[in-house]
Amino acid sequence: MSSEHIESLSENPVDFVRWLRDVAPYVHTFRDKTFVIAFDGELVEQGHLEDLAYDVSLLRAMGMRVVLVHGARPQIERQLKLRGKSSEFLHGVRITSSDALNSVKEASGALRLSIEAAFSQGLPNTPMAGSDINVVSGNFITAKPIGVVNGIDFQHTGEVRKISHDDINRQLALGNVVLLSPLGFSPTGEAFNLTNTEVASTVAAALKADKLIMLSDQAVLDAQAQTVSELNAVQGRALADGLALDDPLRPWVLAGCFAVERGVARAHIIPSDLDGSLLLELFRHEGVGTMITKNLLETMRPATIDDLGGILQLIHPLEQSGTLVPRGREKIEAELPLFAVIEHDNYILGCAALYPFAAEKMAEMACFSIDPSMQGTGLGSRILKYMQQRAKADGLTHLFVLTTRAAHWFLKNGFVAATVEDLPMDKKNMYNWQRRSQIFIKKLV
Repeated sequence: MSSEHIESLSENPVDFVRWLRDVAPYVHTFRDKTFVIAFDGELVEQGHLEDLAYDVSLLRAMGMRVVLVHGARPQIERQLKLRGKSSEFLHGVRITSSDALNSVKEASGALRLSIEAAFSQGLPNTPMAGSDINVVSGNFITAKPIGVVNGIDFQHTGEVRKISHDDINRQLALGNVVLLSPLGFSPTGEAFNLTNTEVASTVAAALKADKLIMLSDQAVLDAQAQTVSELNAVQGRALADGLALDDPLRPWVLAGCFAVERGVARAHIIPSDLDGSLLLELFRHEGVGTMITKNLLETMRPATIDDLGGILQLIHPLEQSGTLVPRGREKIEAELPLFAVIEHDNYILGCAALYPFAAEKMAEMACFSIDPSMQGTGLGSRILKYMQQRAKADGLTHLFVLTTRAAHWFLKNGFVAATVEDLPMDKKNMYNWQRRSQIFIKKLV
C-alpha cells in the first residue's frame, strides 16, 4: 500500500472503515494458516529486513503461522572476499569448497542473529510495539550431498533429504516464528550448503503449507514487460524451461511449481524492493506479484445460491447509478438459474443472466456486470463468449442486449444496432420508453 493511500485513509474515516472491512475477510480466511516466506540475502543488504519484520509481526498478531527461510549469497560473497577466495558456480548453484562452507556458516550465523534482532524490537510508536515474538531456529533439515554431476564435484553443496515437519509444527503451535537457514546436516553431523529456494519449497510441501511466498528482485514479466499475475504449474515449468540454467528467476519459478504440485495451495513471487509487498499480495485481491497454482483459478460457471451475495454486491452500484434496472434480492434469487458468474480464487468478479425467448430463437443477455478493478482485463469478453455458447447450446440463434452506457463495447464485440421492432414480442411489450435503452443484436454463428 502506497504512503499516499495510507495518508488518504488516515484523513478520511469513511475510506478507512471501508478499507478495514475489505481486509477483514482475508484476516478470517488466513487465521491459523501456515505461510512459508522465503527471501534472499539481497533483501537484507538493501535495508528491507526491518520492514519485513514489521509485516511478519502483523501476520502473527492476526493468527497466522509463519516459517521464514533466508538466503545469504551476498553475505557469503563478502566472507569469501575477506578470505581472499573466489566463488565457483555451475548453472547458478554454488560449488561449496571447505573454505566456502566456512563462509556459508559464518554468513548464515550472522544473518540469523540480525533477523532475530529485528524481531526483538519493541519500541513504542513503532509497528513492533507490544509484539512478543519468539524466533526459533534448529536442525530441522536433514541433507545429503549433491555429489558429482557431469564430472563436477559439488563438494559441500547438498540437497534436502528430510524435513522435521512435526518439530516445526510444534513450534508453530506454540506461536513461534520458525527461522530456517540454507544449511542442512547429515546424520553424521556433516553440514551442507543448500539453496533457500529448495529449502522453502520442500518445507512448504512437508508442512502442507497454505502459501509459499517468495520475495525476490526477479519478476515474471510478459512481452509488454508487465507482471504476469497468474501461472499454473504447467505454464510455470514451460517458462522455466525457456530460461537459461543460471537465470536467477528460474529457481523461484521451479520452487513455486514444486510446492503446488505437492499440495501447497498457492505460491507467490512478489517484489522484495516494494515496501509492504507481503501485505499487498495477501490482502488485496489483485496482489502485486505472480501467483502460481496447480490449476488456473478462474472459473466461468452457472450461478448457485452461494453466489447471491457476490452478484448483489456487483450489480448494486450499477442499479444505484441507473445503468441497470433495479431487480431486488428476491427477483435475483428467483432467477439464479439464468445467471452465470466468473469466479477467481473464491471471489465473484463478474456476472450475467441469459433470458431466453424460445419462440423467436433469441435470448437477452442482461444484468451484465464486472468488478471495477477488472475493467480492461478481457473479463467482459470471456463472459460474453460463455453466454453465447450457452445460448447456442439451447438452440438459440440471436443474442440481444439493452444498454444505456456500453454501446461502443457491444459494437466492438460484433453486435449491430437494432430497434424495438427487432425485439421478441414479449420483450417489445416490456420495453421501457423512459429509459430509452439502446438495442443491439448479434447473430450466433
